Amino acid sequence: MTSLHEAPPAGILAAHVDAGLLSPVRAGTPVEAAVGDSAWLQAMLDAEAGLARAQARCGTVPAHAAEAITAAARAELLDVRELALAARETANPVVGVVKALTAVVAQRSPAAAEYVHRGSTSQDVFDTGAMLVAARALRLIVADLRDVADALAGLAAAHRDTVMAGRTLALHAVPTTFGLKAAGWRRLVLDSVERLERVAHGGLPVALGGAAGTLAGYLQYAGEGTDPAAVLDDLGAAFADETGLAVPVLPWHALRTPVADLGAALAHTAGALGKIAADVLVLTRTEVGEVAEPAVAGRGASSAMPHKRNPVLATLIRSAALQVPALATVLLQCLPAEDERSAGVWHAEWQPLREALRLTGGAAHTAVELARGLTVHPERMRANLEATGGQLVSERVSAVLAPRLGKAAAKELLTQASLVASGTGRPLADVLAELPELAGVLSRDEASALLDPAGYTGAAGQLVDRSLTPPGPAVPSAS
Repeated sequence: MTSLHEAPPAGILAAHVDAGLLSPVRAGTPVEAAVGDSAWLQAMLDAEAGLARAQARCGTVPAHAAEAITAAARAELLDVRELALAARETANPVVGVVKALTAVVAQRSPAAAEYVHRGSTSQDVFDTGAMLVAARALRLIVADLRDVADALAGLAAAHRDTVMAGRTLALHAVPTTFGLKAAGWRRLVLDSVERLERVAHGGLPVALGGAAGTLAGYLQYAGEGTDPAAVLDDLGAAFADETGLAVPVLPWHALRTPVADLGAALAHTAGALGKIAADVLVLTRTEVGEVAEPAVAGRGASSAMPHKRNPVLATLIRSAALQVPALATVLLQCLPAEDERSAGVWHAEWQPLREALRLTGGAAHTAVELARGLTVHPERMRANLEATGGQLVSERVSAVLAPRLGKAAAKELLTQASLVASGTGRPLADVLAELPELAGVLSRDEASALLDPAGYTGAAGQLVDRSLTPPGPAVPSAS
C-alpha cells in the first residue's frame, strides 16, 4: 500500500490518466471517446496520412509511400503514454508522433519512411488533427441537440396551454404556459445547432503553412521552378479533400479564428443546455414540484438521506454550463498570439479545447435523456398558481381599472389591496370586493374572472405555434 507521499504505481497512471472521475457529465458518453487521447492521436495520424496522400496527388510524394504511411497511421500501433512523456522534451506531441510513425513505416516500407511529414511542421499536423477531432465531436453533439429539440417540441405542443406561474427575480410574476417555456428551451437549442453547424461547415480548416506560414518546405520538395500559386491551390485543395476539412484563405498558425469561433459556439451550446437545467432545478424543488426528472432505479440517491431522489441529469448539465464559458475564454484570449508561432499561447489551447468539446458533448447527451423523460405535473402548476390568491394577475385588473380610475390611482389601489391580501392570506378578489373605491366600478364576479390565471397568458399559445411551425421558403427580393 502506498503512503500519501508516495507516487502511485506506474500501471495505474498508464491505465487511465483521466477516467472522468471528476467529470461525470461526460463519463461514458460518445463524445468522451471521440476526444480522448487515443482519438486525438489518431486524428494527428490521420492528418499525416491525409497530407501524404494529398502530396501524392500533387506528385511530390510517391503513391506507394502515401499508401504505406496511411497503412501505418493507426493509433493502436503507438504508445500514447510514451508519446505524452516524450512531449515534455519538445513542448508538443507531434515530434514524438512523427518519430514513432516513421519507425512503423520504416519497418514495413523503408523507402516510404523518408516521406513521412515531408515539408510539414508540428503545428500543421496538430491543428489539422484538432480540427478533425472537433469535426467528429460536433457531429455527435449536433445529433444529440437535434434529439433534444425534437423532445422539447413534443413537450411544447403537449403543454401549449398548460398554465403555470411565470417567475421573475425568483417570485411569481404573471401567468405563462409550460409549452412556451419548453418552446423557449427548444429555440436556444436550435440556436446552438445553427452556430455549431456554421463552424462545422467551413469553419474547421486544414492547417497548411510550414514552419512559419509560408509553405516554403512544401515548395522546396515540389522542386525548383514550381509555381507557388499552383502548389498553394492544389495541395491545399487536395489536403482538404483528403481530410474532409475546409480550405483556409491563409495559413492560420497565428490567426486563431477557427479555435476562437469553435470555443464561442461551444460556450453558447453549454449555456443553452444550462438554461434548461437551471429551470428544471427550480421547478423540481420539493416545494414547487412542477416537473420531475425521469425516474431510474438507484439514480439520485443521497449518501445520507434515504428519502431523496436528486435531480442528477440537470445537475450534471449545469456543471458543464458553468465550466465551458470559462474554457472558451482561454481560447479567445489566445487570439493575441505573438509572431508566427506563439510560445505557450498555442499550447494553452489544447486542453481547454478538448475539455470544452467533451463537457459540451456530455451535456448534450445528458440533455437527450432529460428532455425525453421529463415528467410535467400540471396539477402542481395549478396549485402554485393559487398560492397567492390571484395576486399574480393583479396586472390585468390594474389595466382594466386604469380607464375607470386613472392609471396611477388604479396601480396604487392594486398595490395596497395586494399587501392586504398577502398579510391576511385572503384571496385578492375578496379584498377588492370590500374596497369602497370600487363600489359600482368592479363587481366581485368580474374581479374573480379577471384574476383567473388561465385567462391571462397573453399570446403564449400563438408563440408556441409560431415556434413549432417550420419556416417557409425564402421569398426572392424584387430586383
